[in-house]
Amino acid sequence: MRPLTEEETKTMFEKLSKYIGENIKLLVDRPDGTFCFRLHNDRVYYMSEKILKLATNISRDKLVSVGTCFGKFTKTIKFRLHITALDFLAPYAKFKVWVKPGAEQSFLYGNHVLKSGLGRITENTQQYQGVVVYSMADVPLGFGVAAKNTQECRRVDPMSIVVFHQADVGEFIRNEDTLT
Repeated sequence: MRPLTEEETKTMFEKLSKYIGENIKLLVDRPDGTFCFRLHNDRVYYMSEKILKLATNISRDKLVSVGTCFGKFTKTIKFRLHITALDFLAPYAKFKVWVKPGAEQSFLYGNHVLKSGLGRITENTQQYQGVVVYSMADVPLGFGVAAKNTQECRRVDPMSIVVFHQADVGEFIRNEDTLT
């Protein structure tokens, strides 16, 4: 396990800023202690510095995972967020989308959100902006990318895609053997 390089940190923070904007600093400097990001086997883990000090006693080849997996770097050095980061991103999300109860199951099966399933959307959401998807009961379901801005969402036909699917809590069941 090692700290992220300058390039890796920049890539990861650019991806996180699409979803939570300037609130990234709130992830690191929390009232309950200082937290950090560490890289292990191309996966980025988020943990307190207290846990980090304890993990240094374990050799790298024996260490499977420590902290919460935020995502992984692909072979082309792009960062892909994992659904395990949802609990940390949802409270700080700048742009949110709420889906109707009938569209929840479709989203949790990995499908995009259609206009007919859109309950509400945060005002001034831009096209291709990262959004956190909620149920109408304010339960975070996953995250995606806005296919249309807020004004276009009001005018499009009901079968148009308004949010591209990125990750959802249904991945825990669909990909349970590959998530670490």
